[in-house]
Amino acid sequence: MTRSPYELSTTPDVVERLHPRLRTYFGAIPPGHVGRGDGVFDVVGTPRRWLWPVLALFARDAVMFPVWERQVPFTVENRPARVGRGSSLEARVAVRAHRTFHLRSGDRTMVDAIAAEPEGMVDHLGRHGRVSARLRVEVDADGPDAGALRLVSTRVTFRALGRGWSLPALIAPRVTLTERFDDEADLQRVSLVLTAPIVGTLYRYEGAFRYVIAPDEETGTG
Repeated sequence: MTRSPYELSTTPDVVERLHPRLRTYFGAIPPGHVGRGDGVFDVVGTPRRWLWPVLALFARDAVMFPVWERQVPFTVENRPARVGRGSSLEARVAVRAHRTFHLRSGDRTMVDAIAAEPEGMVDHLGRHGRVSARLRVEVDADGPDAGALRLVSTRVTFRALGRGWSLPALIAPRVTLTERFDDEADLQRVSLVLTAPIVGTLYRYEGAFRYVIAPDEETGTG
């Protein structure tokens, strides 16, 4: 039976603690299907305009964008994928996501692929995956975030000159992604925050959406 990178990268008891609706989101996408969602982000980007020139560099590879907007409609599409580097490396089970932000200045799409790798779960950011983050998976059994999934980066790596360069913990940015299901509103809520030592918050988005697994018309199945 096919398993998702989330299921391959953690233990069954952690998966069991997830809210039932989140198990669908983080579970394996059946062959011939695609995961699709649409919703609204309350905020996207950063009001710190002095950071925008740096964010513009990341925008070239569809990682993040130099914006600060509220009430931004968005769509997300998740597809099963395989990722790997070099002919000698086995391709890893992954889910590739395209999140399209319908900004006032025009549509911008963020691309990433979360993969199950020997060292754990790794998120390859952007179209070319030159930036990657190893992620720690957390799911609380009780408390206000019971059943929610939290991903926290434990290492950030940049690829340059044909190899990966890991940033020292003292200067490395940290990504924290939280996904939870709001039963009362019947919505999935997401929050991503990118922070850095001393500087603080560099980038964030948060909002809510509805998500379904549907036949993939592109494959001609279903």
